[in-house]
Amino acid sequence: MDWSHYRFRSAWHLDAPPEAVYGVLERPDRYPEWWPQVREVRQTDGTSGVLRFRSLLPYDLTVTARSVRHDPRLRVLEVAMTGDLEGWVRWTVLAAEPAAAGSPPATARTRLLYEQEVVVRKLLMRLLAVPCRPLFLANHALMMRGGRAGLLARLAACAPGPLV
Repeated sequence: MDWSHYRFRSAWHLDAPPEAVYGVLERPDRYPEWWPQVREVRQTDGTSGVLRFRSLLPYDLTVTARSVRHDPRLRVLEVAMTGDLEGWVRWTVLAAEPAAAGSPPATARTRLLYEQEVVVRKLLMRLLAVPCRPLFLANHALMMRGGRAGLLARLAACAPGPLV
């Protein structure tokens, strides 16, 4: 087993239209405005940029991300990453499944799927890969929790108000 290899998968159910969710996610340059752990995004060209992020543990990760899929019709965003992490990340924005007959009505209108597969290249993290793996996993979980909360707040702020 390569202790520096990670696969993550999260499904978030959000009470927002899929188009709104996709609209927020397709602007990585704005992530630091709503995702506290994304500390910096510097666009280098039309499809690439450098991102720096940090969760609870006292280290930054810096990656160069290059868009490899930007599909508004299917609402899929995917980037390839190099740097402290090497691999890929993908967002897939789906309309939520309607509630089954006889069950309580579902409030979520969007099912957001986050998938990531990376190998850690940051030397210190590689050296601590075995003893600190549980901490690294918990750190990632906290980052994702912050991202979900920030995304919900951004979507609420962008939602149109009631019609008068």
